[in-house]
Parts: sequence; C-alpha cells; structure tokens
Amino acid sequence: MIETAELVERIWERDPSVWTGSDEAQWLGWLDEPSRMRERVHELMEFAARVDADEFVLLGMGGSSLAPEVMRRSFGAERFHVLDTTHPAAIRRLEESIDIARTLFLAASKSGTTIETRSHVDYFRDRGARFAVITDPGSPLAEIFDDVFYGEPTIGGRYSALSVFGILPAIFMGIDVQRLLDRADEMREACRLEEGNPGLELGLVLGRGWQEGRDKVLVSGDFGLWVEQLLAESTGKDGKGLVPVIGEGDDDTQMHEFRLEDPYELGQEFFRWEFATAVAGSILGVNPFDQPNVQEAKDRTTAILSGQVQGPGPQTRPEGSVDALFAEAQPGDYIAILAFIDPAREGELAPLVRRAEETGCAVAVGLGPRYLHSTGQLHKGGPDTGVFIQVVDDLGVELAIPGRPYGFRTLIAAQAAGDFQALQERGRRIARIRLEDV
Repeated sequence: MIETAELVERIWERDPSVWTGSDEAQWLGWLDEPSRMRERVHELMEFAARVDADEFVLLGMGGSSLAPEVMRRSFGAERFHVLDTTHPAAIRRLEESIDIARTLFLAASKSGTTIETRSHVDYFRDRGARFAVITDPGSPLAEIFDDVFYGEPTIGGRYSALSVFGILPAIFMGIDVQRLLDRADEMREACRLEEGNPGLELGLVLGRGWQEGRDKVLVSGDFGLWVEQLLAESTGKDGKGLVPVIGEGDDDTQMHEFRLEDPYELGQEFFRWEFATAVAGSILGVNPFDQPNVQEAKDRTTAILSGQVQGPGPQTRPEGSVDALFAEAQPGDYIAILAFIDPAREGELAPLVRRAEETGCAVAVGLGPRYLHSTGQLHKGGPDTGVFIQVVDDLGVELAIPGRPYGFRTLIAAQAAGDFQALQERGRRIARIRLEDV
C-alpha cells in the first residue's frame, strides 16, 4: 500500500504505477481541466450569445449526458432537455414538446460514433434541426457540422463533467460557469494537499471500506446518477468493484455525504469524487480509466442489428424466473433492475424494487440503454454478486431512423437483447419480465 502523502504526489506526477502501470498516464487530463476550462469560458460564452434559440436539447450518453442531466435537475433548467434513451415514446414526446425551429441541439459524443447519439442526430437533422457538436479531435461528427467544440482527448467520458462536455451545456442552462469552475479549482488545489485533502480522504474511505468487505456505496438523489457511473465504470473490473446502490442498502453499504448545500457546489463535488475514485482505484488495484467490458453488449447489439445472429430479430420475451432469482439471492449479493422502458414510467418499477429489498440485498436500478454506458461495465467485469432483472415495456409503433435499415423500436429491443445475452454468456444470474407484469 502506497503511503498517503506519496500517493497524492504520484497522482499529480501522472505516475501510472499508482494503478496498474499501463496507460493511466494518458487519461489524467481531468486533473488540470478546471483551470483549462476557465481559459475557454470567454470563447464558449461568445458562441452562446450568438445562438437565437428558446430551448436546448443535449443528445448524449453516459459521460456526455449525466453531468449535464445532474446540473439540469439541480438548477431547475426547464428549457434544457437531455435525451439519453432510444425508447420511441420518449423521442416522440420530446419532439412534440418543442419547436424544432427554435431549438438548438447539442450532439455530445467523445468518439463521435455512439450509436444512440448518431441515431438521434440523424433523426432530428432530417427534421431540419440546428446543431452544435461537442466531441474529441478526429471525430466523424466534426465533419458534419460547422459549430464544433473539441474536448480534451486525455480525459475519459466519465471524468469529463468539468470539461466542455459539461460547461457548454451549463452555459445554455443559464449557469454562472465561472463561479462553478472557481469552486472546482478550489477543490483541485485542496486535492494537492498531504493533509486535509477532501478527495484523498474520501478515496481512502471508499477503498479501505472495499478492503473490509463493504463494497456497496449508497448513491441517492440526482447527483447519485453521475457518481454511479463514475464509481461503477471506474472500479468494476477484474472481478472487483464498488457497487452503487439505492435505498437503505445492506450491512456492506457505505454511506457518504454529497456536499451540495448550494447547486454551485457541484463544481467542487465533481472534482472531489473524481479524485476520490482515482484513489480508490489505486487501493483496488485496477485501472480506473478504462472500460474493458463495455464493448460486450455493444457487440451483441451490433450483431443482432446486422443479422449476424440467427432468428427473427430482437427478442425480448419474458425469460427465467424472477421469484427463483430472488429466492436464491445471498447475503452480499446486489439486485440490479435493468429497465429498458419509457423513462416516464420509471415509477412503475416501485413494486419490483420493494420485492427486491425484501430479500435483504442491496438494490440498484438502471434505465436502458443509459446504464450500458454507466454500470454496465461493473455488471460484467465486477464481482459475480449481481442478480439481474431486465424489465421491458410495450415499445409501440416503430420510429424510423433516416438512413438506417432499423428504427428506434428495433434498436432499443436489440440493446436489451444484446445485454441480456452478454450477461448470460458471463454466467450472470438474470431473468426478464414485462413491466406490465411487475
């Protein structure tokens, strides 16, 4: 175990041996991003001042959408929308609620190839929407539109909250981003200290808790959406992981305070949790900046969509027994409810959540396909303590995606079927149920 003072110093020196000694040094741009973004605020504000729009829609997934979604909720930005689902009902509802001609769409994807985001772009572009793009250098999205804002390529998606992926959307929410970044920079400086270092202290508690067998972490509230991805995707690999859960958890659950008395404290909390997760990753002995198992579900989805898997297309019929899985759940397990449903119907999962809690296990809830870019890494690469219940609803009539041989209905069904197969192939305990039968 590295001494704490040395650990702080080596993180700031970009020493990859703090973790696994592989490519970690290439993914530490987030350490300097608050200062770097303060220098870009003027550029971003100038662009925003030229935009004549009544509403704004962010098209993104995972690291490109969760920080903006947390800020949208925290600041009550009613004219700002985040679309991170491929459910036809949600896309139709958004389209009906806005005037596309008076809306600016922000297409956010580091790679520029995210299937959900590219499908959203194709759909709304076909309807004459105006776009600005947030992406990394070399992205194919940058070749399509004129207004492009590049992210820092040495930052992974889940560490991008304080980069242009979070700050440009914040400007369109009416947030004083200079104030937000000032708070983040204060925390950045505090995380350089040997003593009284908030990020170090939190990371040590997270990591040492895991060493003691307390591998669940309570992630309640809106901010928990972002922390959930950060922890799960960063630590859930090599059969290890910190498991984000909701509710009361179990005896293995760690409770940590989110310091958010004012929404502008998000600036400091984003950085504190990023630093803490890097520290915890060192204790777990994993690379907190990669996501080696995320591709499994994507590959299965692609195979289903391209017809490489034999059969009549994506199948999401009920499969397995929920009752049997609940009966087999053991102390230390967690139950993950994975719901490929219209997000507006999330409240209908409550009876299933209560049944899961009655087993005495900690419970997590993820909406698909959002969770594929968040906790999906943990489900496959983390400890084999998950009991998975996939929930599907009536997808309604197909909604065509311009230029593609399938529509959103087929896409989300393929994503559900693909993840189900990926979990099955890893020997995970999983069943599928319809929302109407919950």
